[in-house]
Amino acid sequence: MKLKLLSLGALLLSLIFVFMFTPLEQSQGFVQKIFYIHVSSAITMYFGFFIAFVTSLMHLWDKKKVWDHMAYAGVEVGYIFCCIVLCTGPLWAKPIWGTFWTWEPRLTTTFLLFLMYTAYLILRQYLKGQRQETKIAAVIAIIAFLDVPLIHYSVKLWRGIHPSVVSEKDGLPASMQQALLLMMLSLIFVFLMLWWERFKLFKLEAQLKQQQLEEQL
Repeated sequence: MKLKLLSLGALLLSLIFVFMFTPLEQSQGFVQKIFYIHVSSAITMYFGFFIAFVTSLMHLWDKKKVWDHMAYAGVEVGYIFCCIVLCTGPLWAKPIWGTFWTWEPRLTTTFLLFLMYTAYLILRQYLKGQRQETKIAAVIAIIAFLDVPLIHYSVKLWRGIHPSVVSEKDGLPASMQQALLLMMLSLIFVFLMLWWERFKLFKLEAQLKQQQLEEQL
């Protein structure tokens, strides 16, 4: 309960700070404020998929279900933030680029990530209860995460037009950096709250299933 209140309180505080107290960017205007949600969601997405990547490796190594529960929860919640990234990006791009979508490198690699984790979630439902479900899911989660470094460095690798301004040296004032950090921390708190709740639910479902099997015997 404390984590829920902390995460929701931090999110509310960061939204108020971003939309009411951060300065307007001169060339882009008010629409630039989407940047804080967009970038913070992308970092949180990376964080969630990284958890899924590590716990999937652990599951393949020692076969413990607890690692699979953590990975599954990480993908589910990370997927939510991936959808936020793909929704806020076009909303920010339309007034700036004149189009909602362009197949530039970072957008394309992010969409590819979305498709791979969509496949993960669909296969988990299709293979639910089968012996190879968790192994196949772990392999997909590991392979999909390899796209994350490509997303991060795609602008430099393929000279995309997607902005990568994150520091004062690159053009982002200190006040905007502070707002971005606050939003990022609040979304990570939200992620941890949702991830922990999903993990507990998966664990409870596994315990109930085991109990039902024991009763049948």
